[in-house]
Amino acid sequence: MLEIRDLVCGYGHVTALKGISIEVREGQLVALVGANGAGKSTTLRAISGLVPARSGAIRFAGHDITGSDPRRVLGHGIAHCPEGRRVFPQMSVAENLAMGAYQRRDPAGIAADLARVYGEFPRLAERRGQSAGTLSGGEQQMLAIGRALMARPKLVLFDEPSLGLAPNIVERMFAVIRAICDKGTTVLLVEQNAFAALELCDYAYLLETGRIVLAGQGSTLISNPHVRKAYLGG
Repeated sequence: MLEIRDLVCGYGHVTALKGISIEVREGQLVALVGANGAGKSTTLRAISGLVPARSGAIRFAGHDITGSDPRRVLGHGIAHCPEGRRVFPQMSVAENLAMGAYQRRDPAGIAADLARVYGEFPRLAERRGQSAGTLSGGEQQMLAIGRALMARPKLVLFDEPSLGLAPNIVERMFAVIRAICDKGTTVLLVEQNAFAALELCDYAYLLETGRIVLAGQGSTLISNPHVRKAYLGG
């Protein structure tokens, strides 16, 4: 579904990605793990059209989307659930979810998807008229996930969904992300909690200083001595 080949991109004089190649097959949950500054979030931002590629190619569902703007990327079926939630704080929960469907023109389908989001996250249904900025961190993360799903994407990019959340909320978020994939939406996950990400995923890539240094099934990387020493504390 997603194919990245020899991607190089960065910020100003800094090269954040140094020729990475990644594949995400339809129906998979693929994780990108690595230390802060390794290039994980930059990879997602490049896919979404938020960071331009200096060289290399990004293909999605047979289309070359290298250099596409974010609106066109979303139109192809890629939704981005960003680090830090990035909800619209002055808008209500319902208005935030409506923003996720702003490119759609199928009112019946939008209504059905909204019902599904409220079914998945009853807390959002209870707070549908409440300003998003007054929600807790966990509730804002639920809202960010729901907003991404309102685009009815083929692929969702999750950037650090556990950041700043209590352990019991993190467990809930990971269960939701796994369920999203199991119901047919492909997932590319960037996550600081390497152990949780590797347990959750079907396949994983380890990024170090802008390069892919390891790839394989999550269970394989968990048992790798380098990964255990550097990222799993053992």
